[in-house]
Amino acid sequence: MLNRRWWDLGALAVAAVTVLFGVAEPPYGPGDWGAWAVSAVFLVLYFAYLRGGIGGEDPTRHVVITIALAAVVGTGVAYDPSASILQAFAYPFIWITAPSTRRAIIANVVIALALLVGYLVHFGLGGWLAGLTVAGLSLGFSLALGLWITHIAEIGEERVRLYDELQAAQGQLAAMHREAGVNEERGRLAREIHDTIAQSLTGLVMVAQRTENRLATVEGEAAAAARGDVELIEQMAREALTEARGLVASLAPVSADGGLAAALGRLGAAFERETGVRVGIEAEATGLDRELEVVLLRCAQEGLANVRKHAQASRAEIAVRATAERVELTVRDDGIGPAREGDEAAEPGGFGLAGLRDRAALVGGTFEFGAADGGGALLRVTVPRKEQG
Repeated sequence: MLNRRWWDLGALAVAAVTVLFGVAEPPYGPGDWGAWAVSAVFLVLYFAYLRGGIGGEDPTRHVVITIALAAVVGTGVAYDPSASILQAFAYPFIWITAPSTRRAIIANVVIALALLVGYLVHFGLGGWLAGLTVAGLSLGFSLALGLWITHIAEIGEERVRLYDELQAAQGQLAAMHREAGVNEERGRLAREIHDTIAQSLTGLVMVAQRTENRLATVEGEAAAAARGDVELIEQMAREALTEARGLVASLAPVSADGGLAAALGRLGAAFERETGVRVGIEAEATGLDRELEVVLLRCAQEGLANVRKHAQASRAEIAVRATAERVELTVRDDGIGPAREGDEAAEPGGFGLAGLRDRAALVGGTFEFGAADGGGALLRVTVPRKEQG
């Protein structure tokens, strides 16, 4: 309906039919030439200005279009009533260029009045009945058809809006299902590791301690060597147990219910109970998209897992600050920092930090990790802000 090529063909066809009617209906005279001239003016006016209003919603332009079409129709009919064919183009063109239904109705009335005036000029006062009849029928048909098509268009737009909302809801539901599945699997893995590997390592530590106590009463080089081996076994078992507990903590499902600040508070409280490391929380961002909150929460969880495994810290700080364009999460600790010799996991290439980098990249964010001013480590994740939909 807004294809300009079809309207170009319509304008040419209406002008051509007007001229043909003038040629086919004798007697020929100045009036016919006037109608033909009006048709020519109509075409020039259409291609020079009117067609630019197709698809637009400029109220001022629509007023000019209405006045121009009313002048063309009224002047053409004043020369020759066959020029009333021009209204077949004028009425629908008014509808598709109108910024509102109310303006379209007013413009229709203006065209009908111009048609009536044209009849009165051509026939005198005796032509009022014919002019009123033609103008009234044309106006009634145009309003009925225009309002009907407008209603259909509104229904179509409403269906498109509802379809878009349905798709968005389906996308959110699918994301929630995926999130629920991921959380369930993470919880299962955490339970399996806790109930198998962690428990076995705990038992190994206890056996090593018991063996060391028994060897304490034995003298000799062999006993000393055995005690050294047992101490080494206990140390390795403790380190592996620490890693396993850190892995369980990082896999444990976390919920963003109640907002990001509340979720971070629960995460910090649980970490403090498990490790004795004090955790301070400062979260200023509100109204964020749930997916973004989950990403930031997971990044904070991974950051605390890194503190648990490598930092030997007594305090950690989690801060979330937001601007109009982005959200920044920082995890800072007062531990030994990432430069500890031989600590491969503390380097940016470690598995946990690599996962953090990938998680931030999924939402268009960036990841930084390094030594903090004044000691300790600083992890920073910056993501584009996305408001809750």
